[in-house]
Amino acid sequence: GLCEGCWSGCCTLPVEVSANDLIRLGLATEEEAAMSLKQLAKRLTKEKVIQAFQAATQVFVLAQKAGRDCLFLDENRRCTVYAKRPEVCRQFPKIGPRPGYCPGGKRA
Repeated sequence: GLCEGCWSGCCTLPVEVSANDLIRLGLATEEEAAMSLKQLAKRLTKEKVIQAFQAATQVFVLAQKAGRDCLFLDENRRCTVYAKRPEVCRQFPKIGPRPGYCPGGKRA
């Protein structure tokens, strides 16, 4: 019920994902991730799927649309990959910049 009437405020935050998330989303294969995360990051950056890769932590940051929206939000502000969404999205708002806090709340 937390998301009822929501305007998807959390979907404007930078989304940090793992290689496993990219595999679940169908953006990478297990073989590709096992070979070289740096090469994977290079390909996904070129394809404008990610905006950054932190090699030390092996964290990818998904690219955002204009207005900071998540790549996977549709025109109705609904997630187009909900069943395959990244772990950080699955755990929000339990984890995030302010655990337990929803940046959107109810929209009037």
